[in-house]
Amino acid sequence: MEPFNPYAVIEGILIDQQTQEPISFGTVGIRNSSIGTVTNQNGEFRLNIPDSLSTGSLYFSHVGYLPQEVHIAVLINHHTTFSLEPKNISIQEVIVRLVNPQKIIRDMLDKRKDNYASTPVYFTTFYREGVERKKGFVNLSEAVFKVYKNPLQTLRTDQVKLLKMRKISNTAEKDTIITKIKSEVNACLLLDLVKNLPDFLSPESLGNYEYRHTDLTLIEDRMANVITFEQRASMKEPLYKGDLYIDTENDALLMAKFEMNPDHIKAATSMFIEKKSRSLSLKLDKVQYAVSYKYWNGKYYINHIRGDLHFKIRTKKQFFSSPVHTWFEMVTCDIETEDVSRFMRNETFPQTTVFSDMNFVYDNEFWGNFNIILPEEELHEAISRITSKIEETNL
Repeated sequence: MEPFNPYAVIEGILIDQQTQEPISFGTVGIRNSSIGTVTNQNGEFRLNIPDSLSTGSLYFSHVGYLPQEVHIAVLINHHTTFSLEPKNISIQEVIVRLVNPQKIIRDMLDKRKDNYASTPVYFTTFYREGVERKKGFVNLSEAVFKVYKNPLQTLRTDQVKLLKMRKISNTAEKDTIITKIKSEVNACLLLDLVKNLPDFLSPESLGNYEYRHTDLTLIEDRMANVITFEQRASMKEPLYKGDLYIDTENDALLMAKFEMNPDHIKAATSMFIEKKSRSLSLKLDKVQYAVSYKYWNGKYYINHIRGDLHFKIRTKKQFFSSPVHTWFEMVTCDIETEDVSRFMRNETFPQTTVFSDMNFVYDNEFWGNFNIILPEEELHEAISRITSKIEETNL
């Protein structure tokens, strides 16, 4: 007799209804539940759904599209293509009124206590980070964390407990070439922009930026103001530029996409490197981030965080530099609001360590049922081309 599997599996791809192109980082979740994931860069996803929720509905959403909802029962054990209809809202289609972008930001800050959790919560998150060099695969680390998230008004740091981890490395890469990147687990926690205000959202620093109201768009079924920002020309230090998506009715920050200003980026290299070989010359080339929130039970919670860092690296023996791309992302797979308490000190993950150096025990049975962000096709191909290993060591 086959063992009972308490999970139903739904797989598919999310595409644009008009262009048929895949939709990257679209939100996939169970209606009236905190369980969910996001599509990868190829629009693909897989969701393991507890049997107790198999009679519910699955919803799909992405900025600029009408959301879609489908009954789970008709999708189980099928690979399905889902399409979303684009729905950009032109400013000309609505009543034109004078909009002060800084006022929209200040209203968002004033409404944080109403829109975001005022009590601690647990997040169960899937985390991934990797490094590519010369378009070749260097290493990939993945983990499941339980995060103790402090309420908005608390200054104490969030806590992370490592539940499971796995890692794959290219044994052909020399140790002297592999650059150690500062802990991106800690970066994910800091990228909760609502709790840890960056300078482009801090009331004291708004004067360092120029803000423009550039569009209206749809996120799930909510209309959002698009506020574009960029550091003022008089500011010479490396700051940011990007877009903020703020709900037109309740003033919640729904999403942010931003990057370090390309004009000043080389000066910021030391901010992102933990350590490197003395024989290496390293320059920062591009830094991009995306942060989104999801609505559940009357509050907004972190949904997905993605960071992409690009460097130019050169050894003393090389005349030309080669590209290095490191990335990290974290998705919230489940939220718990009951019986939430801080972890014991010996349970917490040291957030300032280089994550890829961590030891771990590989658990194949666990990874079979946990919701992850599916790896992209290019990542699959890269792994298959190299001599690799899954490291299995004791914690």
